[in-house]
Amino acid sequence: MAGMGEEEDLITEEDPLTGQGDGSARARRSPCSDPAHWLHRIVVLVFMCFLGFGSYFCYDNPAALQTQVIQDMKLNTSGFMQLYAWYSWPNVVLCFLGGFLLDRVFGIRLGTIIFASFVFVGQIIFASGALFNRFWLMEAGRFVFGIGGESLAVAQNTYAVNWFKGKELNLVFGLQLSMARLGSTVNMNIMGWVYDRIKDLMGSAGPTTLGIALMIGATTCLFSLACALVLGFLDRRAERILKKEQGKTGEVIKLTDVKDFPLQLWLIFIICVCYYVAIFPFIGLGQVFFIEKFDFSPAEARAINSIVYIISAPASPVLGFMVDRTGKNVLWVACAILATLTAHMMLAFTFWNPWIAMSLMGLAYSLLACALWPMVSFVVPEHQLGTAYGFMQSIQNLGLALIAMAAGAILDNRGYLFLEVFFCACICMALIAVVMLYLVNLLRGGDLNLSASARARLQKSSSAHSQ
Repeated sequence: MAGMGEEEDLITEEDPLTGQGDGSARARRSPCSDPAHWLHRIVVLVFMCFLGFGSYFCYDNPAALQTQVIQDMKLNTSGFMQLYAWYSWPNVVLCFLGGFLLDRVFGIRLGTIIFASFVFVGQIIFASGALFNRFWLMEAGRFVFGIGGESLAVAQNTYAVNWFKGKELNLVFGLQLSMARLGSTVNMNIMGWVYDRIKDLMGSAGPTTLGIALMIGATTCLFSLACALVLGFLDRRAERILKKEQGKTGEVIKLTDVKDFPLQLWLIFIICVCYYVAIFPFIGLGQVFFIEKFDFSPAEARAINSIVYIISAPASPVLGFMVDRTGKNVLWVACAILATLTAHMMLAFTFWNPWIAMSLMGLAYSLLACALWPMVSFVVPEHQLGTAYGFMQSIQNLGLALIAMAAGAILDNRGYLFLEVFFCACICMALIAVVMLYLVNLLRGGDLNLSASARARLQKSSSAHSQ
């Protein structure tokens, strides 16, 4: 985003084509084509939000088509969950390297296009594996898809920081997250319908029908790749007009920093892994659970399985604003974990309408994301943030890969009740970790659970002291 100083410079600089002052050049530009104007930045924001739409839409294609994938490819649940594990494996490493590649190797524009291309090509390979009835090719496609997926999210955030600063940035991050969850929601509710329409046209189910449905899903990745190309053009144009530098992630990855991480950060890592492994694998396996336990139709099961994402889309910006205004991050994380544990126990041990439990889980999931991730910046210095966030995402993906395989094996051998007990145990570990985090923070006089006003006074005092 161009600041006031940049706008003044723009007025006084000469147009390279005419030699006239840039004020006349700017006067000839419409607001939508002027990189310093808010209308142009709204146009950029639209493309920025849709940049990750295809990735989030296709990530949960297996969950939306769980029954069809298992039947058409003749899999058990363990084999099905390998599709999620193969996505996570490359990101155990790439979460460290994504920012470095964007900053030092490709640049933000080329890097975004490359990562979006990996997502598109990975989805094409995934769909081709179904078309040719080769499950190993589907696994290879998910691996390629994973190479681009997480790094594309890093690129999206870098664009946001480059174009929007100050008070706008939190809103932009919230809008990006909402659009990502919209992609997940649309996938959950439309891919089953797409498969059924293709089955009617083909006259039967099978790998070919599945492959065509997944190929149609790949069009969303092609759309996101087109957004990456447009963003690259608009960013390059703004760089030339505003004489600004190409955006960088700002991440500095040093593995040697890991030995200096405080205990509070390791507890945050434990909370992150233990919580998310009880969310994403559950959603990946949720459709058949709701069909078997609650006797839902496939369409009803897909709808309720998407509730977490539906609620997250509008709730994330609202809850993020609430956490910003109140502080008390540890308390909010504890509330989110308790609410999620309650939701899993309701699903496991009662026959209450699952809309109640899934709605509660959706709110808790959104709240935890808003309260947990910012705490990293409270416990490590700025020069270690890149390493801390990279390590956090890395072990999260490692946990997701391992638990995806474990969840499939548990379901094959013990059934859904035992699987739900397993997820409850994971959430209990997260609850123990957050209690320990509260106590360690209290004993060490940390600021993780300060109110917003107390944290503002502390930051103001620290800033004045450093000067």
